[in-house]
Parts: sequence; structure tokens; C-alpha cells
Amino acid sequence: MIVAGRWQHEHVDDERILDVGHAPTPFTADEIRAHCVNGLRVTLAGHAQGGVTFATTTFRDGDAEGVTVEDRAVDRDGTPAGAVQSARVSWRELQGHASFPADTTVVGEETLTGPLGILLCRRYDVRRESGTSTFWFAIDHPGMPVRWEAGGSVVEVVDLTVVPSPGV
Repeated sequence: MIVAGRWQHEHVDDERILDVGHAPTPFTADEIRAHCVNGLRVTLAGHAQGGVTFATTTFRDGDAEGVTVEDRAVDRDGTPAGAVQSARVSWRELQGHASFPADTTVVGEETLTGPLGILLCRRYDVRRESGTSTFWFAIDHPGMPVRWEAGGSVVEVVDLTVVPSPGV
């Protein structure tokens, strides 16, 4: 149920609600797994006072339980600019990144125009002591937000592509 834009739940019985008192996540772990196929590379542009930085997140070796996530800084043209940071995570852990307390989260829908085109998104405004963070999750791209704003910085997905695994 939504009360004044906030979700109210007494117990966890929905695949999108991971903790009592939390708002539903934008996607289930199964939806994220289905979208984040092996080799999916997400290119991000971070805009802050110091300029623009770029990074990639690549999903490798996914199975029913989880996936290896590789993060790397890149330059504007996509050339690696740093070492790969790699971690194995469960699909539920990835879902949990978007699990926010219901009493400080307002969930809505918004159409966002950006590098990936025009996207219908679930918008999450999350109030924290440090200020409000806003996340836009594209309904057609289950996984990480396609844009987020916090503390004067903006990060947005500028490209989604599937690349072959090394050695293939």
C-alpha cells in the first residue's frame, strides 16, 4: 500500500520487499539475473565539480546463484584507465542495493530522457542525514539505476552493450 507516496508493510511477503519496514525494490533478483546477461557492460559517466569521469561495470560468469561483477575506470573513449576490481555477488545482494527504508523513501514513476533515449523509470527519492539521493531505475533495464544524483554529483549510464568473455 502507498501512503502519501511512501510504502507501508507489516511483514515481508513480496519478492521486492527484502526487509520489514523497507520499500519495495524496483526489481526482483530474478529480473536482474534475466537482464544482466554474461558480458553485459554498463558504461557510466560521473559528473561532479571536478569534471566528468567514466567507468564500466561488466557482468561475467552468471549462474542461478550470482555473478562476478568487474568494475574499472576508463577514459572518455573506453580505454582502461585502472585495474579491474572484481567481486562475486548474489543476485539478491544486487537487488538489496536498492532496498531503502520506507519511512524515508518516496517511490514514483517518471519518464527520463538521457543517453539511452526516452525511458520509463521508477524514481526513488531517499532522504538521508547527508541529504536526499535520487535514483532512476529504467523499467526495461532491470539492474542498476540508469541515473542517480547525490551530494551535488550525477552519475548516468551512457551505454549498455554485451561484450564477449575474454578468450572467446
